[in-house]
Amino acid sequence: MSINAKEIVEARVVAYEVLTLLGEVEKQLKSARNWGFYDMLGGGFFSSWIKHGKVNKAETLLRKVASKLDLLQRELSDVYISLGPQVNISGFERFLDIAFDNIISDWMVQSKIHDSLVQVAQLRADIEHVLRTLDRLEREHGNQ
Repeated sequence: MSINAKEIVEARVVAYEVLTLLGEVEKQLKSARNWGFYDMLGGGFFSSWIKHGKVNKAETLLRKVASKLDLLQRELSDVYISLGPQVNISGFERFLDIAFDNIISDWMVQSKIHDSLVQVAQLRADIEHVLRTLDRLEREHGNQ
């Protein structure tokens, strides 16, 4: 099996792009979570509006992550690595816009934000594993 160093570099570049986007997703979700805590304490319409704006931004970024993951999978196939079926963002559920604002709906949104943060952390760990694999491949095939 012959692996071109250029292919390893291309895969690494896309993997780092995914990590950067995941960092932005995490930032938006953490901000939404913080606004959600405030909202649960009686923050009112303004805090709900900001929280949902942060969630919407995270969803937009997740669509970009999905696109980059597709590209990463193609790049990794050039170096005979697979992301595997466990690495995807299909588990990220669409946040429901909640027309009414009460403690129950606020708690439900907080729960979804928490679940999404856990999934982002798992995806980050998977991409970091891919990067370590690429590093190993580069060391093994770098002198050929």
